[in-house]
Amino acid sequence: MNLRKIILYDTTLRDGLGMEGISLSLKDKITIVRKLDGLGVHFIEGGYPGSNPKDASFFQSVKKLKLKNSEIVAFGSTRKINSKAENDISLKALLDAKTTYITIVGKSSFSQVQDVLQTTGEENISMIKDSIKFLLSKKRKVIFDAEHFFDGYKENEDYAISTIKAAAEAGAETVVLCDTNGGNLTSEIQQIVKKIAEMNITEIGIHVHNDADMAVANTIAAIEQGATHVQACLNGWGERTGNANIISIIANIKLKLKIDIVTDEQLAQLTKLSHFADELANLIPNDKQPYVGKSAFAHKAGLHVAAITKSSGTYTHINPELVGNQERILVSELSGRRNVEQKIKEQNIKISLSTDEVSKILKKIKEQEALGLQYESANASFELIVKKIKQDYQAPFYVEDFLVIERKQHVNHIDSAIISDAMVKVKVKNETFQSAENGSGPVAALDSALKNALTNFYPNLSIIKLIDYKVRIYNPTEGSAAGVRVFIESTDGKHSWKTVGASTDVIEASFKALQDAYEYWLIKQN
Repeated sequence: MNLRKIILYDTTLRDGLGMEGISLSLKDKITIVRKLDGLGVHFIEGGYPGSNPKDASFFQSVKKLKLKNSEIVAFGSTRKINSKAENDISLKALLDAKTTYITIVGKSSFSQVQDVLQTTGEENISMIKDSIKFLLSKKRKVIFDAEHFFDGYKENEDYAISTIKAAAEAGAETVVLCDTNGGNLTSEIQQIVKKIAEMNITEIGIHVHNDADMAVANTIAAIEQGATHVQACLNGWGERTGNANIISIIANIKLKLKIDIVTDEQLAQLTKLSHFADELANLIPNDKQPYVGKSAFAHKAGLHVAAITKSSGTYTHINPELVGNQERILVSELSGRRNVEQKIKEQNIKISLSTDEVSKILKKIKEQEALGLQYESANASFELIVKKIKQDYQAPFYVEDFLVIERKQHVNHIDSAIISDAMVKVKVKNETFQSAENGSGPVAALDSALKNALTNFYPNLSIIKLIDYKVRIYNPTEGSAAGVRVFIESTDGKHSWKTVGASTDVIEASFKALQDAYEYWLIKQN
């Protein structure tokens, strides 16, 4: 194993969120931090505290976490033109974040200094130096992102180098060479990083965008030429076509470069983490994503399958289990049972099952997945399938009927509001109870009606709250007749759990997920 030290710097919560169609709540961001810390990432960039209230709140909240591996980093830019660093509002916001490390970005392209900043090369150098020295005077450690470094190097090599020298001389621990437009070839990255690394200015980092579909390759090439600090995002999230994918980068560093950047146990979490991040952001996981995609180690019928049945791994470049994935041809009855048994063990479901019962669970899951359900992140719905396989399973309630009505109510002669009314009839043992409630939408009304009916039998159930709700179309080619998959996360204040429902009707899919949420909590109480 190569003993070289490589620093992992994740910028998902800042650069990654520049991706079109993606937004994370404060709670989501904190969840991502916990996951990245568990993965062993050294630095987690939390955003720009001076840009919006959500990022400012993040830095207040994240201080409460007890992280084992990660340092939280605040991100900002150099001081404004022709001003003093100590008076710069953005730099003050960085200090207010109270992080030990701060990353600041500055221009390394002379043409951008002139055309975008509309200042002189000398003033830009002063902006870099002043900002870093000011932050160091406040007992902070600084990482410098050299924006447009590679493009700037190719247009004016001397000036680009002068910017990173200025940053290092001012006290930056690391200067990060950025391919901001993501258009450089691997051969160009190799040549330039090699020359900069040989200058021994300070620690060299790499930050690459994926506009030419080369971000991961360019990052690995930079490491091979001497970069020791790597910036990237979960699943390659980022503006335009994205950033370098930290999932693939970790796998390549560990398995291809043989550098022990994470433990074997952490490496095996890559597939789960990748899928979890997409689910959290309400994105459809990329089945073809290298290493962790559902299809990454999948094979169709033919010569490949014939070979694999004789010798597994014949057509895979690594053992999929190393990254927590699996070779799809192995989804036979036997391997499928093993997968079910492993998931039951992982979720710590206390139940004794025969081989026949495990096979029935597997069959049920496959039937449900064919109908659009997906249990990868719906831990509570999976547990219900497992427990319902037992003949003596007694459901805590049954829904006999439900009804939803939407109506438009005029508030005054100008404004109106949509009101949803819901009726739910439940049966507990031999007793039936019917409840009617309204809400701001059909799901809210159904949730209120179901909860009201159930609390008639189970008063403690009133503490349950819905904390997340996501809808995804799973067969978009069907247009307005497409099926939807609904994920719901619920909490009782102490624990949270996720359920799933699927249907061509979004209300029915939502109601199925709601029923699972309440049923799961009730059986856990018993």
